[in-house]
Amino acid sequence: MANLDKLKENPKEQLFDHLEDVRAVMLGSPVHEQHMQPMAPQIDEETGTIWFYTNKSSDLVKSLGQDGGEVHMCVVEKDYQACLLGDLTVDHNQQKIDKFWSSVVAAWFEGDKNDPDLTMLCFRPKNGSIWASDKNPITFAWEIAKANHKDEKPDIGERQSVDFH
Repeated sequence: MANLDKLKENPKEQLFDHLEDVRAVMLGSPVHEQHMQPMAPQIDEETGTIWFYTNKSSDLVKSLGQDGGEVHMCVVEKDYQACLLGDLTVDHNQQKIDKFWSSVVAAWFEGDKNDPDLTMLCFRPKNGSIWASDKNPITFAWEIAKANHKDEKPDIGERQSVDFH
């Protein structure tokens, strides 16, 4: 369950804290014919960026080209959803490769950190929206039943806009 007080007080901090525990987000492409794809986020809270390991030969890298592009990144979990708009660029940053390297990442690259197809994507969020709930399943069911009985909207969470500039 999400901490709604923290969502209201500091949505950016809560988002980055939450992303530390997320296995995958859905990352878009600047080419609208391409579908979003699951990617494992690597959080650099100091710079406010989110990094992704990928292959230079991937469709996403090819769609970004030299200049990168504006994309959406989405998180969808049981009690927490977020959609962020930002710039995504290819950035073969050896310091970031070393910083976030793990046995999980190594499983995807035959040549380890020296794999010639390995590169990084850097997502710089601009803005977004976060939806979160702190309701357990019983409270959720109660709110739905109450809303249907009283013809009112259920109280099941909060929405917060966030600006990264």
